[in-house]
Amino acid sequence: MTSEQPGEAYVWVWLPGATEPVVAGRLEQSARTLDFNYGRSYLARSDRIALFEPELPLVSGRIRPTGNLAVAGVIRDAGPDAWGQRIILRRLTGAGGRDTDVDQLSLLTYLLEAPSDRIGALDFQSSSGTYEHRPSVGTLEEMVGATVEFLAGGQLSPDVSQALLAGSSVGGARPKVLLDDGGRKLIAKLSQDSDPYPVVKAEGVAMELASRVGLTVAPVEVRNCLGRDVLLVERFDRTAIPGQRRLLVSAMTVLGVNEWGAIHSGYWELADAIRARFSDVDVTLRELFSRITFNICVGNTDDHARNHSAFWDGGSLTLTPAYDICPQLRSGQEAEQALAIRPDGWRYSQLAGCLDAAKVYHLTPAEAWDIIDNQVSTILSSWPEAAERARLTAAERDAMWHTQILNPYALYDWPRRP
Repeated sequence: MTSEQPGEAYVWVWLPGATEPVVAGRLEQSARTLDFNYGRSYLARSDRIALFEPELPLVSGRIRPTGNLAVAGVIRDAGPDAWGQRIILRRLTGAGGRDTDVDQLSLLTYLLEAPSDRIGALDFQSSSGTYEHRPSVGTLEEMVGATVEFLAGGQLSPDVSQALLAGSSVGGARPKVLLDDGGRKLIAKLSQDSDPYPVVKAEGVAMELASRVGLTVAPVEVRNCLGRDVLLVERFDRTAIPGQRRLLVSAMTVLGVNEWGAIHSGYWELADAIRARFSDVDVTLRELFSRITFNICVGNTDDHARNHSAFWDGGSLTLTPAYDICPQLRSGQEAEQALAIRPDGWRYSQLAGCLDAAKVYHLTPAEAWDIIDNQVSTILSSWPEAAERARLTAAERDAMWHTQILNPYALYDWPRRP
């Protein structure tokens, strides 16, 4: 870590229904953790909410991260991930290649340098008295051009740096930027020359199929800009009322684990959390099971705990629309999901085995079978039209079909009516 980095930051939050932020408290760097204190004025508010419970309960005094966390999960969720950290590191130090050590800067630095229009309803400021919005503006063309320049390793001009920072608070390792399209808030995911397959269009077709099988998903559109594929994803952390934001947390935060702990987490543990803390338990568990089986259908094995999230209103949790459903490159057939599906640790990418987990998700085997059968039949019938909407070429469609999409391994021992 470099010297002369910030030792504290103030956390501002958009409370439910509010169009302006208020100061919730202060982050302070200690020897090994980033600790939090609620402000007295915030605790005195009648409309106060815990930023997330149980990790940041509404109490006075220093709150240290729980377990083996270095920072509260809700704070971590609001920070930039790999792509954003690379952009900020390049901007501040001139470094920032793919293999650069991003730990040269502290989390507090990344929180304070990322734009204010970050995902969720938190922002971070050096002052508790005045809120200063750090804008992230630019056209899609400017964003794509800036990304190309950054990936080529060139020096960043102020304009290029500002454009790229527009995507630095979204999270994830791939190039992406934030856009404001006539009131619509969008995430634009960009292709790059090193992509081993049409990643952007693959995610586009998977999201289109997800909508067709009945999942709750963020609306998407595949475009071409300056010769590059772009996936536009409508943001679900904003409302139709200008200025409002929705607080959300990742499944990692719900489960109370860090990145290493998430490797050993499971969907069944998220199901336990849904039973304990979410609204509309049965509907939510059915949706979760449907997302699991759909990921298997389209070859998305990157379904880790940070690729699932929930809205938090201070009292209960609600699943957000599904996102980041991206078929992964596959050389053979056998595969595993990132999260275990059953309490026995079973995580194989096979639909038949999911039937044995039905009761974990408050489903009968027959109900689970109906969900899977509908998904398989819908994908079979919708593939040509969905592939066209995602701008897949004939060769790209052939390459994905029965490799990523409905791989024979996923369909092994199916159908079998329970």
